[in-house]
Amino acid sequence: MNSQNIQNIDQYIAMNTPEVQELLKQIRTAISQVAPMATESIKYAMPTFVYLGNLVHFSACKSHIGFYPAPSGIIAFSNQLSEYKCSKGAIQFPYSKPLPLDLIKEIVKFRLQENEEKAHSKSKKKDR
Repeated sequence: MNSQNIQNIDQYIAMNTPEVQELLKQIRTAISQVAPMATESIKYAMPTFVYLGNLVHFSACKSHIGFYPAPSGIIAFSNQLSEYKCSKGAIQFPYSKPLPLDLIKEIVKFRLQENEEKAHSKSKKKDR
């Protein structure tokens, strides 16, 4: 199955090696625990959690799990992310280290709050 035919996160996880599947399941569970109201989707050929807009994406890469919490999620946690390779919108969690699940949960909480605030300010503008 190529990534173009992926319909859901279960299929995405299943196309990876057992070791990577375990890491993908861990990150999915961590996100679900913090954002149970979010819906799961595949966007940009990656597992995505959606709540009042895109919340976070993640993906299996050659040597790491990519985690995509929007640039704001990386900026807000830059001190805690100093040991990881980051770009404007992505964090690389190497397969050689355990996933920082508590940090991932904190970033998801931040993104939830951010999306709620954006939605709230949009609704206030509509009410005017």
